Amino acid sequence: MTVEKHADVLLSDGSAVHLRQIRREDADALVDFHSRMSERTRYLRYFSPYPRIPPRDLERFVNVDHRDREAFVVVTGRRIMAVGRYERLGPGSPDAEVAFVVEDAHQGRGIGSVLLEHLAEAARENGIHRFVAEVLPQNGSMLRVFGDFGYQVQRRYADGVVHLSFPIAPTEKSREVQESREHRTEARSVARLLAPRGVAVYGASASGQGIGAALLGHLRDGGYTGAVVPVHRSADRVAGLPAYPSASDARTEIDLAVIALPPDGVAEALADAAGAGASGIVVVSAGYAEAGPEGAAAQRALVEAARAAGLRVVGPNSMGVANVDPAVCLNATLAPRLPGAGRVGFFSQSGALGVALLAEADRRGLGLSTFVSAGNRADVSGNDLLQYWQDDPGTDVVLLYLETFGNPRKFARLARRMSRVKPVVAVSSATRPPGLAGDLPGPDPKAVTALFARSGVIRVDTVAELFDVGLVLAHQPLPAGRRVAVVGNSSALSGLAVAACRAAGLVVAEGYPHDLSPQAGAHEFGDALADAAVDPCVDALVVVFAPPLPGQLPDEDADFGAALGSVALAGEKPTVATFLLGSLPPRVPGYPSVEEAVRALGRVATYAEWLRRPPGTVPELSGVDPVAAGSDAAPVELLAAYGIDVVPCVPASSLPGVLAAAAQAGYPVAVKAAGGALRHRLDLGAVRLALADEGDVRAAYAELSAAFGPDVLVQTMVAPGIACTVDVVEDPAFGPIVGFGLGGAAGELLGDIAWRAAPLTDRAAEALVDEPRAAPLLHGYRGAAPVDRDALIDLLLRVGRLADEHPRMRTLSLNPVLARPDGYSVLHCAMELGAAGVRRDSGPRRLNGG
Repeated sequence: MTVEKHADVLLSDGSAVHLRQIRREDADALVDFHSRMSERTRYLRYFSPYPRIPPRDLERFVNVDHRDREAFVVVTGRRIMAVGRYERLGPGSPDAEVAFVVEDAHQGRGIGSVLLEHLAEAARENGIHRFVAEVLPQNGSMLRVFGDFGYQVQRRYADGVVHLSFPIAPTEKSREVQESREHRTEARSVARLLAPRGVAVYGASASGQGIGAALLGHLRDGGYTGAVVPVHRSADRVAGLPAYPSASDARTEIDLAVIALPPDGVAEALADAAGAGASGIVVVSAGYAEAGPEGAAAQRALVEAARAAGLRVVGPNSMGVANVDPAVCLNATLAPRLPGAGRVGFFSQSGALGVALLAEADRRGLGLSTFVSAGNRADVSGNDLLQYWQDDPGTDVVLLYLETFGNPRKFARLARRMSRVKPVVAVSSATRPPGLAGDLPGPDPKAVTALFARSGVIRVDTVAELFDVGLVLAHQPLPAGRRVAVVGNSSALSGLAVAACRAAGLVVAEGYPHDLSPQAGAHEFGDALADAAVDPCVDALVVVFAPPLPGQLPDEDADFGAALGSVALAGEKPTVATFLLGSLPPRVPGYPSVEEAVRALGRVATYAEWLRRPPGTVPELSGVDPVAAGSDAAPVELLAAYGIDVVPCVPASSLPGVLAAAAQAGYPVAVKAAGGALRHRLDLGAVRLALADEGDVRAAYAELSAAFGPDVLVQTMVAPGIACTVDVVEDPAFGPIVGFGLGGAAGELLGDIAWRAAPLTDRAAEALVDEPRAAPLLHGYRGAAPVDRDALIDLLLRVGRLADEHPRMRTLSLNPVLARPDGYSVLHCAMELGAAGVRRDSGPRRLNGG
């Protein structure tokens, strides 16, 4: 039975609608849809007045085979807003005619481009490679949809009609256009939630008790500039505000609904909010997916109902959203007090920790722009917020508290793009679940941190570190390098700072630390800081200060905080301080310990270093044939389709079989024990090389079978080289990642492997080859000839593209890859394949919960 294709999608104004294949039972709705179209729209679509759909046409429109003929409808509730279809031009033809029509009231909302994306994907799956269309010259909107799609469209004018044709295989340009549209629509959908014109609150009791009443009170008392509408079945007033039995009764514009009702009352509130014109809901209620299978089913039903009504959902199990912009002053959270206005966007997956996180931000003096607690993350996720914050003029820094990643490939893509314009700091575990990579090593915690950093994300382990780093990014410039001046009045603290700098990968600048006398006054202290701030050999300052003894200095020379502030807030070099005397001036990052201050500065320096590097590009590769890498391709065929050849290897389990395999391969041959952990272990005697004739093979097999069992592998000999490994595994934060290291048990034991997220850019592939600690062996160590580095880079680029484009490949191990001055040979591949499918970050735009 064929599974129906359907998707929830966002339109250009940020509203959500549902797209699905047409059904037989849509006949009446299609007639109703046709009746609502203007005469002009019908004429532009059908080239004639076409006032009504004849029964014969209607039967054909709603009955398609989903192969040669396909049709999608865009619906809100049960009402059809648009229809798009393709029809193959003949049996087996690679061409199909495509057309779509959008109801007049919904034109200009981006529906046509969404339909075209989904039709193109469906057509490609059915062997169609080109779309053709006929458009009247006066139909400028449809011509723009085709022209702006990113495909190479050919136009021809004949007989009063514009004839269009274009290949529908994804191109770099079409992907850029698609991602740009995705960015705009998701950002707008979030903007509607964070700057609502009015908020309806469901679940606030007239007695003033409970979560709903607390939310209503925080909204009312926080200075929200829009309308606050309590919805209550019987009360006339709630919390001193007029209450209404329905949000629509308030006769005011409602963009957001906050729901704090038991789960069995949420559906009714959702429907009421949709009827009032809301764009989204914040569901504070618990008892959903976190409560077990029944709750998970209720959560799915909630999201389905919201999507059918065109609403986005924050939560459930959320603790709310906030916008500290003075023009909005939205506190729709369970926190009675918000941090001051600032330029930091804050996303928390955890609802339970949300209030504590806001309180800590307030205590640390970290001003926020906007805040979202996603709770169960059934719909709105951290990825949506990254889309919004990228262009938000009120946000300069993004902080993320993440427990899991719903769509890791999308997170990796968005984070790389976002981090080029605004820093992203994320609390995320560095450990990976057991069995992530099957039998492959996978990244260790240190490698995971590096993987984040090389995608531009500053990963931290704790909430305290999140705020430590956030303070530097929010209030100080980025360092131009890693050279640090340590200035203080305590040699003990200075010594700790020097040790911490080395641990954080920072370099103490020449001439530092500069230790002042404990008797030095504020003026002398300020002069020393000013000298360090203008020192050309210094990129950042670490200030350590212990209080002088009581009565040691006159009052007029004891304002050390002002002296520090005058330098830290005026220069172009970041300053962090451990200041054990009173409070620091605002915007000067202060820390209770030297180690915390230096660790935060080190993380920021690593990010600044990444930012200075060119991003690289994903190059075009010759000899790649995605068609040959179809859903039924075997592992070796899949690799060959991407230009990666594996030296043939024949299994055998008896002496006659081994001799036959050796004769077929051609002497000299290698014979290896077939056990997965043994086939590379030359050191254990499990591999016999350069067997020149049948006698050598007989002797080798006798010894191998006696020691390791009868199963062996026979392979033709290739020229010797340096053994390397190339691995692919799925990471919970980044999706498919590519690892490279040098082979051998020692390399595996030490975890000497570098990782990057797929697809690989040219610079990422170069870095992978050079990054392992054993990499000097590839470059001519101790007089050896250097290997062909470019060939290894090309191999990694091909593996990265394969990993990116084929979701059914779960893991891949090329081990060993023998690297030589004249190229490389792949001696063995192990690949785990799963069911064919589309990754959630691939194909046409669609909303994904989480």
